[in-house]
Amino acid sequence: MSFSSSPANSTNANLIQPTASSAVSLSHVSKIFGRFAALRDLSTEFAAGKLYAILGDNGAGKTTLLRAMVGLAPPTRGSITVLGTPDLRAATAEIGYIAHPSLLYEDMSGMENLRYFAALYGIRDDRPCQHAIHAVGLDPALTRRVGQYSQGMRQRLSLARALVHDPKILFLDEPFSNVDVVSAREMVHVLAHMRDLGKTVFIVTHQAALLQGVADEFVCMAAGQISARTRDLPVAQERGAPPASTRV
Repeated sequence: MSFSSSPANSTNANLIQPTASSAVSLSHVSKIFGRFAALRDLSTEFAAGKLYAILGDNGAGKTTLLRAMVGLAPPTRGSITVLGTPDLRAATAEIGYIAHPSLLYEDMSGMENLRYFAALYGIRDDRPCQHAIHAVGLDPALTRRVGQYSQGMRQRLSLARALVHDPKILFLDEPFSNVDVVSAREMVHVLAHMRDLGKTVFIVTHQAALLQGVADEFVCMAAGQISARTRDLPVAQERGAPPASTRV
């Protein structure tokens, strides 16, 4: 299915209607930067326990939407509810977030990075760090500094950082950027497993083909609005890396 120019409340049969049980709800959300509207009057809901791929051209509003839902870019107008609360700070402990930059400390090892970020959530036990680093396929005994990691290893460690406090929702901005196809596929397997464990996963990506057969919904954005929500990979996105697999 190609990108639709219809609004999100279109009667198009391929569009997925919001469900009553939502992890995130947006009501008339707009985000204005000067004279530019990055988000324009968005009202929609995202059900819990699903994996959402957020697609669109540069400037479509994908990253702004992600940052708004995390609480880093409060809406100019409208409201956002995460896990039943409009107080996004109160939901922080249940949110895992990967920004486009890795935000890792390059002079530390992977485990040292995880211990530092775990401590921010009051976690002093090493077991959650070891569990998170194992989950993404890295070795907790690796003493190499993160500055010596490949890009694929950095992105895996960033994912481990987002998982270390066992959040209910993951928000990931371009997690496959500059990552080789094999590493990207392995990350997709991890994220599908997180979804299957009941977590809600949002992924902003330009590599939608990796999520074919894995994503529950493709959320298509254009000009600050959601133009379509569909179970099928949009035809315009079918080029690129081969799909990772079906659900795991």
